[in-house]
Amino acid sequence: MINIFLLGLPGAGKGTVSEQIVDKYHLTHISTGDMFREAMANETKVGLEAKSYIDKGDLVPDEVTAKLVEERLGQPDINEGYILDGFPRTIVQAELFEDIAKRMNKQLTNVISLEVKEETLIRRLSARFMCKKCGATYNKITKMPKVKETCDRCGSHDFYQREDDKPEVVQNRLKVNEKMNAPLKDFYQKKGLLTVVDGEQTPEEVFKNVDAVLSKKQ
Repeated sequence: MINIFLLGLPGAGKGTVSEQIVDKYHLTHISTGDMFREAMANETKVGLEAKSYIDKGDLVPDEVTAKLVEERLGQPDINEGYILDGFPRTIVQAELFEDIAKRMNKQLTNVISLEVKEETLIRRLSARFMCKKCGATYNKITKMPKVKETCDRCGSHDFYQREDDKPEVVQNRLKVNEKMNAPLKDFYQKKGLLTVVDGEQTPEEVFKNVDAVLSKKQ
């Protein structure tokens, strides 16, 4: 079984490589954002607990987020393995997750960090745009819709750029995220789980390197 945590700053290419990993290894992609939305929509016990904080505009406590991850890991589609995206974000969360994964016998096998220079990230993020209807993400440099001005996923013609993808905001986002990522890289390096992959390469080359790491685990 392969269980992966993907690390990387916004724009590093985590979404693209996640799709490629899922296609080849049939892992389940676990996004904390999707988990929150699903648990709240289904009104699970933990989902309602998380909603009570979100509705007040408060941050969801680490323990509640961890319970939500535990709930998700217990679902049957995780049996082939998973890719974790968006959690853990801090050392406290990493330690909480380690306890959960050990208890459920679903420990991480790999932590992969995609490393990309700041100027490349700024260029990539500033070129990113999204479908207003379904949220599909595109990029003027690397991933335009197959049919001009038409979303590949839903056929909509309505696109927009997120406020936090505008160049003046991007630099600050990167600094905040780097501050969060650095301790996590150290944490997993010490555990012998971390592999650094050069994210400056083409998506095909990035996946080739990631694939070389994962294929050793099979």
